[in-house]
Amino acid sequence: MSDDGDALGAGAPRAIYLGRWRIDLTIRPGVPGLVPAIVLARTIRATLQACEAPGPASIGLILADDAELAGLNATHMGKDGPTDVLSFPLLPPEAFPTHAGGATGVVGRGRAGAFDFALPPGRRPHLGDIVVSVERAIDQAEAGLGGQTGDVHWSAADELRLLVTHGTLHVCGWDHAEPAEETSMRALEQRLLAGT
Repeated sequence: MSDDGDALGAGAPRAIYLGRWRIDLTIRPGVPGLVPAIVLARTIRATLQACEAPGPASIGLILADDAELAGLNATHMGKDGPTDVLSFPLLPPEAFPTHAGGATGVVGRGRAGAFDFALPPGRRPHLGDIVVSVERAIDQAEAGLGGQTGDVHWSAADELRLLVTHGTLHVCGWDHAEPAEETSMRALEQRLLAGT
C-alpha cells in the first residue's frame, strides 16, 4: 500500500506498515470510501502510540455496514440492532501501561510483559480487530448525533475517524463504563483527533 492517500475502495485486504505496527485494512463491498486509507492508518498509529501499545504488532480494521454490525452486536454483545463500532482485543488490559481510562484495579505491565507467548519467526502478535459501520458513521454525522456524545455536528469523515480512534482505544484496554474512565477516554479521543 502506498502513502499516496487514495480514497478507500472495496477490494482485497491490504496491509499498511507505519512504524512498529501493521494495520490490516479490509473494506467490505459496497462500503463508501469517506477517508483515505493512509489517514485511517495514521489515526490508528497515533492511538497506539498514545496508549504505548506493545510492538511490533498488527491490528485489524474492517469497514462494514449496519447489517454486519447488527449481526456482530447480536452474537457478541447480546444486543439487537446495529452499533457504530465493535472492538475485539486479543491481549488483556494488563498488556498495556496503566491509564486513567482503564478498568479499576487493572495494573498494566507495559511492553516488557506484553507478549507472554512465542510466535513463529517473522510473525507479529495481533492486538485485535476493530469493525466500524461506515453506514452508521454517515447517519450519525448527517443527523448531528456524532462525537460519541450524540450531539456533535461534523462530517461523516470526522465521525469515521472518531470511531476508528474509539475502537483502537478499546483494543488497548480503555473503557468508558465508569464516569472517570469515560471522561479520560473522551479527552484522549479529542486530543488524538486534533493531532491527526
